[in-house]
Amino acid sequence: MSVQNLNSFDPFADEGGDPLGSSKDVGSQQNYIHIRIQQRNGRKTLTTLQGLPKEYDSKKLLKAFKKEFACNGTLVDDEEMGQVIQLQGDQRLKISNFLTDEGVPKSTIKLHGF
Repeated sequence: MSVQNLNSFDPFADEGGDPLGSSKDVGSQQNYIHIRIQQRNGRKTLTTLQGLPKEYDSKKLLKAFKKEFACNGTLVDDEEMGQVIQLQGDQRLKISNFLTDEGVPKSTIKLHGF
């Protein structure tokens, strides 16, 4: 009588080491524009925009957002996410509509939040 459970078996032995293969960016969100909302204190919120393509000038876009939405905002350099635009208040739908009017495909915009 032999017990099969005691044999050591490596399910990834025939895969050659890397289970994801040659696709390095599996699960990465590099090709999306993410619009998120963060809760500050009380009823105050902060809207962040990240993942903007390099062909768009973030400073000019921030200036246009501030003028169009009548809110204040800033440009933050993050190590992992690159340049992030922060705007006061819940501006998610306004940003999404503004970007689609400017020619950004709606399929590349991801809205996050509650």
